[in-house]
Amino acid sequence: MPRAKRNKPYNPAKVHDRKSRDLLRNADVAPVEVDDPLGLEPGDRIVTLRSLRNDPLGRLHSHRQIDEAQYQGGRSFQNDWEKAERGPQAVDPSREYVDGGQFREPITEGQRKAVLRLNRVERELGADGSALVHEVLILGLTMEQISQQRGLRGQRWLDYFARRFRECLDRLALVYGFATEKR
Repeated sequence: MPRAKRNKPYNPAKVHDRKSRDLLRNADVAPVEVDDPLGLEPGDRIVTLRSLRNDPLGRLHSHRQIDEAQYQGGRSFQNDWEKAERGPQAVDPSREYVDGGQFREPITEGQRKAVLRLNRVERELGADGSALVHEVLILGLTMEQISQQRGLRGQRWLDYFARRFRECLDRLALVYGFATEKR
C-alpha cells in the first residue's frame, strides 16, 4: 500500500508566486516592470506581461526602437486624445424616458486642458506630422498601411515614415516635458 502524501504546513511568511504561466498560442506579449498593487512596501515592483497586439507604441518600446521619453510622450498624446474625445453616447435604458432633446454634458476642465495641449502639439508637428501621429497612435496603423493609404510603395517610403514618426515622438517628448532640447 502506498504511503499517504503529507501536505506541508501553511507558512504565511512564504511569498506566493503570482506569475501566469499559460499564454495563448498566438499571444504577442512583452515583459514590463510595474508597481506591485499587492505589495506591502511602497515602491515594490513586479514584472508582468503586456499585450502588444494592438499597441504600436508598446511594440516599438519593447523592441528598443524608441526610448522612454518618446514612449511617455506618445502615451501622453493618447491620454489627451482620450480625454478630449467626445464621441456618441449610448442610450441608458435605466434612466427615465423624457420627451425632447438631451442636454449635452458640460466640458470639464481636464478636457479643456487636453484640447489646448493637442492644439499645441498640432502646431509643433505640422499637418503631416500630426496626421502621421494620429494614424499610428490613435488608429493603430502600421507604416505599411500608412504608405499604402498614401499610394507610396517601397522600402524607402517605409523607412521615411518610420524616421518621421520617431522625429514626431521626439517632438512630443519635448512638448510634454519628458525631454529637453538638444544643443
